[in-house]
Amino acid sequence: MNKWKTVLIALAVAVPSGVLPAAAAQPATAQPATAPIENNETQPVYSRADALTETVFVEVARVDSDSDGRPDRVAVDIMRPKETAAGLKVPVIMEASPYYAGGNDVPNHVVDLDGSDPAGMEYRHNKFSDLRDEMFGLDDSSAARAIAPPFTGYYDNYFVPRGYAVALVENLGSGRATGCPTTGLGNETAGPKAAIEWLNGRARGFDVAGKEIKADWSTGRVGMIGVSYNGTLPNAVAATGVQGLKTIVPIAAISSWYDYYRANGGVLAPGGYQGEDADVLARYVLTRDDAEHACGALINRIEQDQDRVTGDYSRFWDDRNYLNDVKKVRASVFLVHGLNDWNVKTKQAVQWWNALAKRDVPRKIWLHQGAHFNPFSFAQRNAEWLRQLHHWFDFYLYGLRNGIMDEPQADVESGPGQWAQHASWPLPGTRDVWLNLSAGRDGRNGVLSDRRPRGDAVESFVDQNVRTAEQLAENVETTDPNRLAYLSDPVARDVRLSGTPKVSVRAAFQGGHSPYLTALLVDYGTDARAYGSVVYGTTPVCYGQGVPGDTGCARLAEHVTMTAPYKIITRGWIDVRNRESDSRTELLREGGFYDFDIDLQPNDYVVKAGHRIGVVLISTDHDFTLRLPAGTGVSVEPGDSSVTLPLVGGRAALG
Repeated sequence: MNKWKTVLIALAVAVPSGVLPAAAAQPATAQPATAPIENNETQPVYSRADALTETVFVEVARVDSDSDGRPDRVAVDIMRPKETAAGLKVPVIMEASPYYAGGNDVPNHVVDLDGSDPAGMEYRHNKFSDLRDEMFGLDDSSAARAIAPPFTGYYDNYFVPRGYAVALVENLGSGRATGCPTTGLGNETAGPKAAIEWLNGRARGFDVAGKEIKADWSTGRVGMIGVSYNGTLPNAVAATGVQGLKTIVPIAAISSWYDYYRANGGVLAPGGYQGEDADVLARYVLTRDDAEHACGALINRIEQDQDRVTGDYSRFWDDRNYLNDVKKVRASVFLVHGLNDWNVKTKQAVQWWNALAKRDVPRKIWLHQGAHFNPFSFAQRNAEWLRQLHHWFDFYLYGLRNGIMDEPQADVESGPGQWAQHASWPLPGTRDVWLNLSAGRDGRNGVLSDRRPRGDAVESFVDQNVRTAEQLAENVETTDPNRLAYLSDPVARDVRLSGTPKVSVRAAFQGGHSPYLTALLVDYGTDARAYGSVVYGTTPVCYGQGVPGDTGCARLAEHVTMTAPYKIITRGWIDVRNRESDSRTELLREGGFYDFDIDLQPNDYVVKAGHRIGVVLISTDHDFTLRLPAGTGVSVEPGDSSVTLPLVGGRAALG
């Protein structure tokens, strides 16, 4: 007796208009093969070892970003069950990336504009090496790297046996692709979009010999997934509304490139990569043949147009803002982000999430305590990640009614290893709470409370560019000439923030050169907290079928916690010359008071009972902003300044 319950793939296939399904032209006895289903799940019955692989060069119609007179092409490496050669039609899990061919050694921009670090290289890292595990979840042994590429992630080991094809798209300007990288422009988006079109019979693809080939094994249903740049491309492609893209899983992904390299008019670094900008990243991923000749002039224009002088939002950045086209998104979205990710900051995820919510796009969210990280690699949560992702793809690519959309919408890790599911995010019952800043008395730091401050006191500090924000925030038992600090009373019970805090400051600037005002929200109280770093175990965990050089196993990670008397929960920045608009620079009158509104990076965070909440104001943020000569004086009127906290339970949460 056949134990497998089957479903007809034809019921789940979106057929391009004007194209008859293959089964319609065949006798009733020659139905297409179908994938085995049990308990509303695809089953791992196909052989990873016997899977078919091929490389297809897909033509990107009407795009010629390298101006060679020919349409650009992307290289697509495909792995699919061998049964697809005998009539089995399968959906596709796609990852598009500019990183498969590695990266170039590119110098970052100077960030010490006072000349103290003329090379601007204090934070220079090899980005690809730094992000390798977080992006791909790879077996990092040299043997595996030498033998296994390009299918070194977990998608092939886990999903190909379950009746999926995996397609890895080498994006424009990288590796074997043609065209040029542009750090987020539409030509980059057009690459993986063309691959989806080819899988649906609407674009041309060629083998290595130049023979045109068809994806006659594809159902046309595609799900995109990836981490970092590889997660950003799914956002971008979904924003085109391309038919056939049924779902995306953007992990640590960008929704607006301006918010990656800028903030409220200020030039800002991705955490850990001071001096990087759009042109640096484009040069980094430009790994195609004849790179400089084909793309050098284009990237030089990127360097000029990105504008590291004013930091203003412009047409350059608007063209790289996927929020503009969120109305076109027809794919469901399973969004994942680290709450300690200071590379791709949490604003990227939350503004995308909020925009999708307004459109009522089917969606789910995971928020974890890691940094720029793939949730697959978390030891404690690996099995649950694979379960949910498997059911998500089964639901949207196979049409299986497995209950995934009936589960809670949000999985949130509130502390190291402390996961819970919630009906939505921000958490239900979250309401904004306004707290006022009050000047300190008798040489002490200021106060943060719901009481109206008395008087019209003015407090001042002087900008410096050597100490980090962490160093400026750490000691609040005494005052500091380079910052202002405002602290609440110890909270009576655990207080949970869920959403985007905001700080409003009335301040004046005099002398000096720094245009930055930085606000830090700090948890004061000794505790063991996660800061985003992880440690990998020594025993591999096997998750899928393996082959020589690609074991289907991986070492998984645990959070590294550190006990400290405080932690910066989140922070935000503004170039004070952009107080009215991030697209317009306006000079300030020296010594004149102005109102500045700063949106801090969103977070979900628990301040434990007995701890104090602090707001710390500084100017230069050493690890993120440009560093100009020290000496700018900043005066603050705390009585006209406040912080807005999104608290679960609202004001009652503060006791």
